[in-house]
Amino acid sequence: METNAIQFNSGSDELNQSISQWLQWDKNEDTLNEIKTLVKNQEWKILSGRFLKRLAFGTAGLRGVMQAGFNAMNDLVVIQSAQGLCQYILQCYPSGEDRRRGIVFGFDGRYNSKRFAELSACVFLSAGIPVWLYSRTVATPFVPFAVRELRCLAGVMVTASHNPKEDNGYKVYWTNSAQIISPHDKNIQAYILQNLVPLESSWNLELLQSDQLKDPHDQMSNLYFEKLEANVPKSFVTDYNTKSKLRFVYTAMHGVGYPFVEKGFETIGLQPTLPVVEQRDPDPEFPTVKFPNPEEGKSCLLLSIKLANESNCDVILANDPDADRLACAERDTSTGEWRVFTGNELGALLGWWSIRCYRERHPGKSLSDCFLMASTVSSKMCRSMANIDGLNFVETLTGFKWMGNKSVELMAEGKSVLFAFEEAIGFMCSPVVLDKDGVSAACQLASMVCYLRATSNQTLSDKLNELYDIYGFHYTITSYLFCYDPVKIEHIFNRIRILEGETQGYPKSVGGEKYVIKSVRDLTTGYDSAKADFKAELPSSKSSQMITFTFDNGAVITLRTSGTEPKIKYYAEMCAQPGQRDWNASKTTLHAMVECIVQDLLQPAKNNLIPRSD
Repeated sequence: METNAIQFNSGSDELNQSISQWLQWDKNEDTLNEIKTLVKNQEWKILSGRFLKRLAFGTAGLRGVMQAGFNAMNDLVVIQSAQGLCQYILQCYPSGEDRRRGIVFGFDGRYNSKRFAELSACVFLSAGIPVWLYSRTVATPFVPFAVRELRCLAGVMVTASHNPKEDNGYKVYWTNSAQIISPHDKNIQAYILQNLVPLESSWNLELLQSDQLKDPHDQMSNLYFEKLEANVPKSFVTDYNTKSKLRFVYTAMHGVGYPFVEKGFETIGLQPTLPVVEQRDPDPEFPTVKFPNPEEGKSCLLLSIKLANESNCDVILANDPDADRLACAERDTSTGEWRVFTGNELGALLGWWSIRCYRERHPGKSLSDCFLMASTVSSKMCRSMANIDGLNFVETLTGFKWMGNKSVELMAEGKSVLFAFEEAIGFMCSPVVLDKDGVSAACQLASMVCYLRATSNQTLSDKLNELYDIYGFHYTITSYLFCYDPVKIEHIFNRIRILEGETQGYPKSVGGEKYVIKSVRDLTTGYDSAKADFKAELPSSKSSQMITFTFDNGAVITLRTSGTEPKIKYYAEMCAQPGQRDWNASKTTLHAMVECIVQDLLQPAKNNLIPRSD
C-alpha cells in the first residue's frame, strides 16, 4: 500500500500532520508498518503518545523505548538527531581543516545499536565529515577516549546503559571528550528541529564503503591499555599483581565488558577473571536478570555469587552492559555472607587508592595541586580525605557530564585530577577518560585487593573500616521509588515547596518536630537558605527536580528525579568525626530520618509510589 493512499482522520490536525510526516519519511518497513497498523485500527490515544511529543535531548543525549514514532528510538529519529548534530558541528567548526578531524561512533550489544550507529555514520559521511566507527561492540569509555586521542570534533555512543532491553540511547560527547552540557544540548536540539526532513543519503548504507570511514578499535584498544598500565605503579604490578594468585569472579551482565576487562587484567599482571559464562557475551535479551543493572545489588549477582562460592573466590566484580559502571561484592570468610558495596563505599576505597598510587608514582611530591571530585548527592568521604591529606575537593551537579567538564577546566590550569565518582557506581580513576569507566575501575579495584592482601592481609571491608577511623564514619542510604506520572512528580515537589496548610516556604522539620531542618537548597529554583543572598552556588535547572535538606544533627538528605528513568531518588548521609566509634547510633538515626522524610514529604501510599524490589 502506498503511504499516500492511507486515509485517516484522528480528530486532531496536529496529530494528522505528524502521522502524515512519518508515513512520508520513514523508510524502515517494520516501523512504517507499525504506524500503518495503529492508524488502521484507529489507536489515536497510542498514536498521540508517539507523535504529539518528541524525544528530546536530556542527560547527554537521547534515551527511550525502541518503537515507531517521534517520541521513541528508531531509525528515523536517529537520522533526524544525527542530521541536527551534524549541522550543529558544521556551524561550530566551519573550516575544512577542523572538519577533517571527524567524529567517532561506538555501539553496544542492544537491539538496533549497530544499525543506529551505522545510519548516523552515513549522515556524517554524506556531509563530507570523516567517521571513525568501531567495527564491533565496545565499552562506552572507549568513545570519549577516542575523541580525545584522535582529536575528533565529537563522539556518539549508542547505548541505553543498564536500562531495560526495550530501550536504547544516544550519548553525545563534545570536542573536549566530556559529555555535552549546556548550551550544546539545547543547541543540538534546536538544530534537530531545523533538520527533520531525512535526506536520501542518510538512508544509504552503501556510504559505509567510503574511504572516509575507519575503524579505530585496534589503535584505541592498544593505546587505552598502555595508559591504563601507566596509571598503576610498576612496583605494585611486580610486587603485588604479578605475584598474587587471587582470582576474581567477573560478570559483564550480558554486556560488552568482558574482552576489555580481560585485556586490562592481562596488561597489569592480574590473574585472568573467572567469568560468569551465562552473562559473559552481549545478549540484548538480558535473559538471566530482571534488570541488567548491578546497582540493584544481590538480585543481579545471583549467578556471580554461585560461581564464587563454587570456586572459593572472595571478590566479585560486575560491569553494567555498556561497561561504564562497576559493582563489587566481597565474601566474609568467617560467615560466608556476601557484602555488596555501595557506590559511596567503593568511592571511598578507590579515592584512597588513587592517592596511594599517586604518592607511589610521585614520591615526595606535594598534593596541593591534586583534586578529588564527587557529585553533590554522593558521599563526602573524599572531601574528608582531601581536607586531612592536603588535597582539593570539588563538588558538582549530579552526573559525569559535570565532573568531566570540570576536569577539563582543572587540567587546563595544570591541576591533577586523581579521582572522581558518583554514588551510582560510576568511577573515573584517572583523566585518561573524562567519564565514568568500569573497565579501568575494575582493574584498579582488583589491584587494590592484591595490594591489601599482600601488605596488610586486609579485606576491602577491613580497609573501609580503617578509613572510617581515620577520616570519620560516613554512612549513606540511597534508594528510590518508581513514579510513572510526571504530573504527579511535579505535584509532589511543589507540595514540598509549599506545604499544605502553609502559605509559603519549605518544611521546618520532619517526623513532627523530631528532626529539625537547618537549611534547604533547591536546585530546581536556585534557592539556598544557607546563603546570605539565598542563591545556590551550583547551577539550577527547572527541567529537573532536586531539593537538599541539611539537618541540625548534621545529616544531609536529597530528593531528586532521575534524568533517564521514572524514579524519585533519595540520598542520605550522616558523617561522624574521626575517631568517633558509635557507628550504630549514626545508622539508626539516619534510617529513622529517611523513613520520616519519605513518609512526610513523598507520601508513597497516597501517591501510589512503587518501592524498589531489592
